[in-house]
Amino acid sequence: MDAEWREDQRRRGHAAAVALVEDGVDGVALSYVDNAGVTRVKAVPVARLPHAAAWGVGMSPVFDVFCVDDSITAGRSVGGPAGDLRLYPDLDRLVRLAGQPGWAWAPVDRYAQDGAEHPGCQRAFAHRAAARAEAAGVEVRMGFEIEWVVGTEESGGFAAACRGPAYGMTRMVELDEYCRDLLTALAAESVEVLQLHPEYSPGQFELSAAPLAPVAAADQVLLVRETVRAVSRRHGMEATFAPTVVAGTVGNGQHLHLSLRRDGANLFAGGPGRYGLTAAGESFLAGVLESLPALVAILAPSVPSHLRLVPSTWAGAYRCWGRENREAALRLVTGSEGETGETANAEVKCLDASANPYLAVGAVLTAGLAALDRGSTLPEEVAGDPAALDPAELARLGVERLPETVESALSRLEADEVLPGALGEYLYDAFTAVRRAEAALFADRSPEQVVAATRWRY
Repeated sequence: MDAEWREDQRRRGHAAAVALVEDGVDGVALSYVDNAGVTRVKAVPVARLPHAAAWGVGMSPVFDVFCVDDSITAGRSVGGPAGDLRLYPDLDRLVRLAGQPGWAWAPVDRYAQDGAEHPGCQRAFAHRAAARAEAAGVEVRMGFEIEWVVGTEESGGFAAACRGPAYGMTRMVELDEYCRDLLTALAAESVEVLQLHPEYSPGQFELSAAPLAPVAAADQVLLVRETVRAVSRRHGMEATFAPTVVAGTVGNGQHLHLSLRRDGANLFAGGPGRYGLTAAGESFLAGVLESLPALVAILAPSVPSHLRLVPSTWAGAYRCWGRENREAALRLVTGSEGETGETANAEVKCLDASANPYLAVGAVLTAGLAALDRGSTLPEEVAGDPAALDPAELARLGVERLPETVESALSRLEADEVLPGALGEYLYDAFTAVRRAEAALFADRSPEQVVAATRWRY
């Protein structure tokens, strides 16, 4: 970060600030997601954007070990009040927030005061994984299915904002102005929405956004959730993306779709393998499947995650794959005949919004790229619900239940040959310290108490 770079940033920040003022913007929210999956923020008046772009905004590194309840733990490398970091807004992702008039937003990269990249920056981890894919000649596109529930807190419990049936048009009628305003706001923010529909649980909706490059896809998650929250509040409701909103019911997922291309060709279509998989595409998916028990520590990392990640709820509770199998943790989506070359993709289902989206995209990419072109093959697919199979058949297919606790998932992550090294010592230490602290925090609490404590944190 030399003087020339800072001056260029200042000029770009100034030009952006002038445009924002003309649009009636007064403040810019600069946000990132911590290791607990909580979005943290610093905001600056729009007049300070040029300085923030050139010199960053200060924030303590101790936020790397904040837990979901805002208690603070410590790792080997981080903890305590000393030190400072700088948050640098990505001006290419700067957006005027249609759901919050007078505000704009940008995601940030985190650096030390000397200009060195912060080793705990989750967005930097995602950038590194994306760069490895590019170096391998692979174009990656990722997109999230974002689920949430709208309602209010009443007498210590949750009251859904609508009564209509699962996937029912009744909900769209009950909340028609809300849904319309949400689509209008996202369009104004240049978010391409593929679909919006009611989901299974009371008051639950799902939105699928168009796929983007990996880091941009994670950025888009933050923007969509910010917009959903804002529009919900304007309609007198609260939105929660928590993995479990009411104990014992189907919770919120945040499934990740991904597609790979090399030399313009879809690696999940047009090949000699099952359902048209190419050898490289199958190797990538085999790498993800092999690492799924370790990936759960990152993709479903919280205590309430494991209240959601249960069999026979389309959550992907078993390490297996299958074409269009919504119970498999890894689902191959081939698309309709005639458009497979364009639409074939894979879905990782064991993912929810308590995961840091940058860690999620980086970890899935890391696992898949480690096996790319290695000649790995997928085992026999599972066509139905794995929970309906007897233990002998599960063993024959090599299917296992994914870790059922935070601690067991972290043990599988620790034993993984690829992921800890890719995260780096500092980030791995901070992340695991937070998740172990949260496991201890909720160790003696009932599911109802866990849900009550986390319902409005994500």
